[in-house]
Amino acid sequence: MKAARLHGAGDLRVADEPEPDSPPAGSSLVQVTSMGICGSDLHWFEEGGIGDAKLRAPVVPGHEFAGTALTGPHAGARVAVDPALPCEHCEQCRRGFRNLCPHVRFAGHGELDGGLRERMVWPDAQLFPIPDEISEDGGALLEPLGVAIHAIDLAHLRLGDDVLVVGAGPIGILITRLAGLSGASRVFVSEPLPHRRAAAAADAEAVWDPSELADGLAEATQGRGVDAVLEIAGNDAAIAAAVDAARPGARIVLGGIPDDDRSSFLASTARRKGLTFAMVRRMNEVYPRAIALARRKAVDLDALVTAGFGIDDAAAAFTSAAARAGLKTVIRPT
Repeated sequence: MKAARLHGAGDLRVADEPEPDSPPAGSSLVQVTSMGICGSDLHWFEEGGIGDAKLRAPVVPGHEFAGTALTGPHAGARVAVDPALPCEHCEQCRRGFRNLCPHVRFAGHGELDGGLRERMVWPDAQLFPIPDEISEDGGALLEPLGVAIHAIDLAHLRLGDDVLVVGAGPIGILITRLAGLSGASRVFVSEPLPHRRAAAAADAEAVWDPSELADGLAEATQGRGVDAVLEIAGNDAAIAAAVDAARPGARIVLGGIPDDDRSSFLASTARRKGLTFAMVRRMNEVYPRAIALARRKAVDLDALVTAGFGIDDAAAAFTSAAARAGLKTVIRPT
């Protein structure tokens, strides 16, 4: 079978590899049909790591993926794949915070191969049947939708809140949509790329270039600021904008991943405003909710897909995604 393996920064190679071993009890063989390229995948591709995790051995990237189960309880059915394998035994897992498991293994991260291959073996408990209303690509994008749902959960939105989303990549666009579904009165968006501003505009009260944000928001809120900010850009300028935009007592959710593994902001402003910060760590048990939203078309996952490639062109797909010329790039291994 074919698999794409990352050997170093910018060095993604497609090669024939042995077929997976027979699935052990409790696992299934899955034929991968669609894999989305995430911003965190691009950190691995461009930098050879993410945060304090570095590439130490060639790994198959990809954690947004779906396929068809070839064996096991879902044999013959299309399935979305939860990429996280928590230990299920630590305190965090027992408390229901599996996304915070310190022993979690994650597809395409470290030494655990991800979804950029034709076939793979994965635990049955992490496979979720995809209803007919959701496409193959939509099944893969249930993972970023899950991250967006988790970010919204962390924001503790109330009916009638004003919300700012900083960064309108695919997850930022999904968050913009979900904030409105959660009862926000107005959702504002800041994004530097024109095509991403255009994509976010359908669900936003107003969308601004970062250079226009301060003046636009001051006028829109009469200087009050917003009740919640969700930052999905991953740089200090975005966090500074979030702190400036927040009203006193507001909540800021930080979901972006910085290139240099550090984030900073003006402490005096945040302290005087009494702001609360929450960090997004992937997602926590949200696949059924994501499937329900996509099934009833509350979110349009297919609209996020702007480029598709085959596995032989995996390196070109990553290069294309890194250019941020579109929204979501997918690779269809089979």
